[in-house]
Amino acid sequence: MSDTHFGFETVDETRKAERVRGVFDSVASKYDLMNDVLSMGMHRAWKAYTVAVANLRDGDSVLDIAGGTGDLAGAFAKKVGERGTVVHTDINEAMLHHGRDRMLDQGLVLPTAICDAEALPFASDRFDLVSVAFGLRNMTHKDRALAEMCRVLRPGGRLLVLEFSKVAKPLEKFYDWYSFKALPRIGKLVAGDADSYRYLAESIRMHPDQQTLKAMMKTAGFGHVDVHNLSAGIVALHVGIKC
Repeated sequence: MSDTHFGFETVDETRKAERVRGVFDSVASKYDLMNDVLSMGMHRAWKAYTVAVANLRDGDSVLDIAGGTGDLAGAFAKKVGERGTVVHTDINEAMLHHGRDRMLDQGLVLPTAICDAEALPFASDRFDLVSVAFGLRNMTHKDRALAEMCRVLRPGGRLLVLEFSKVAKPLEKFYDWYSFKALPRIGKLVAGDADSYRYLAESIRMHPDQQTLKAMMKTAGFGHVDVHNLSAGIVALHVGIKC
């Protein structure tokens, strides 16, 4: 048995996925609202930037991992057109159902699957693009998940990882105050759940910084990795190209 991090807590790695599932079961119904409140709407700009960098073409094949409420999957579907494919996946059933229903309300019907990013149920060299937004930090074995994402990409295909990262030093004190004092209180007020949002703040601090994640992606099989810092490094978009 090995230990891993669940926020700042050390837990048996076999229990992390269950604990993370509990967090997102709790926040699923309020997830979109809380994203708007806690990021002051900035998450929409971060995702729009990711869609622009994806530069998808008609007929492309996309896998959206930890796709949650479907923001990226829905935007990608409009880019790839009827000839393309966007597969919307998440390990959390509540989040996946919420996203599927939201996209159905928009007239989008996408292939949807519950799956673990560490053991993807797809053939190798299958997709032109793989994306994961705000999901990698919750995975137990990030190296294993990155290797799986690389495996299912065709040679020359790209992985887009949009994730919270290391904020610029002048903002550290304010960001810490906001994360550990304000965020749980807002979570309690709006979603009735302070503990889940405290975990989210802790999970951000335990996630690899920009350069560490870049190195991990190269180890996983990506020959070239670009890092785009957004909002002073609060968020970073890593773009890896499969060898």
